[in-house]
Amino acid sequence: MKDKKKNDYIIFWLSQAVSQLGSSMTSYALIIWSYKQTHSAMSVSIMTFCSYLPYVLISIFAGSFVDKHTKKRILLISDTIAACCSVAVFVLLSFNALQIWHIYIVNAIVGFMNAFQSPATSVVIGIMVPKDKYEQASGMDSFASNLVTFVAPMLAGILSFSNLRMIIFIDLITFIFATVILAFLVEIKEKLININIKRDRKLDGFMEGYAFLKVHKGIFYIMLSMSFINFFSRLTYENILSPMILARTDGNSAILGFVSGILGVGGILGGLFVSIGKTPKDNLKMIYYSAGISFLMGDLLMGIGRNIYVWSLAGLAASIPIPFITAGQKIIMYKTVPKEIQGRIFAVRNAIQYSSIPVGILLGGYLADYVFEPFMESQNTASMILQKIVGSGPGSGMAVMFLCTGVLGSLSSYICYRNKNIQMLNVNKKF
Repeated sequence: MKDKKKNDYIIFWLSQAVSQLGSSMTSYALIIWSYKQTHSAMSVSIMTFCSYLPYVLISIFAGSFVDKHTKKRILLISDTIAACCSVAVFVLLSFNALQIWHIYIVNAIVGFMNAFQSPATSVVIGIMVPKDKYEQASGMDSFASNLVTFVAPMLAGILSFSNLRMIIFIDLITFIFATVILAFLVEIKEKLININIKRDRKLDGFMEGYAFLKVHKGIFYIMLSMSFINFFSRLTYENILSPMILARTDGNSAILGFVSGILGVGGILGGLFVSIGKTPKDNLKMIYYSAGISFLMGDLLMGIGRNIYVWSLAGLAASIPIPFITAGQKIIMYKTVPKEIQGRIFAVRNAIQYSSIPVGILLGGYLADYVFEPFMESQNTASMILQKIVGSGPGSGMAVMFLCTGVLGSLSSYICYRNKNIQMLNVNKKF
């Protein structure tokens, strides 16, 4: 990177990482708080569902808006509204009035704003980073996000999950830091699209993005395949992992925090490998082989595991490949999509590949509470056989779900990789 661009990007990257740390601490602590109030995997699932549903729905309209407005302003407004939500939770806690449905509303508002913030951030990276440094930037992004995944649970645990107000206060401090940095120290040189406001219809951006993908079918099918992969991952890892470990450890949040931290360590290692260029030359193999390994090794080990050691090993196996998946897709996107329409293409991508997440989240919570957990308590022949693999007691049904996603997720990764439209990207040398 040229020195000025490099410095601007590093400052931007750092400010976003700090802000993400505060938000992740609050989110993590609220998950623990909610589960201890209800002892239900479904309550945790609904919290995540409320974040993703507006995110997916609004992404249909957000792309054109992002392309036509200042990215810095979008980021600042999105962060400010999210901070206001944290203030609301802080006030409710102070008056001992916080209820789970309050968290559902807050998550929905944050998800709404993320629909604009996510494509805006992606476009900013494309603007600030030279083409030959996309892989390095993706590795830095993965490193930061996974460092947050590692640090957030530990800090939240040190501060005590019962002291939610202190955690939220730290969240607000990180917001102020990131906002000041972004507003005054980061320069983003961008070209806005001139439009006729009267003719600008809400779905124009989505339809233009979709028209681009009809021509570039390989990219479209990558997005569809990511939707399948996201569905299986949200059934278990990013949905019922916390309830399963809490159920199997009699509510031991320290063990959950450690395993969550290990997931971050794995992502950090993967991000470091990506950032220093230790990646396969074939981006398609990098995406789908990494996904298959993550499912096959991570999910199966997580389901079989019954202690912190096996769960930690599973966390490493699941998380190390993730930065390779992200990097492979970003490299293809940045090198194929013109900068002028990246906002709408990234928004369409979000709408497509994240559309399965709300379904996976709700289905995962339902299957855990009403299908697999009761099934493992039934003491029939099938459940007794499975108990020899995953053990018995609370959480064993959710462990079986990990076995299922391990097999189905790895199989779907292989099938998607063999898709002829995706393979044509290699044949035609589109990236």
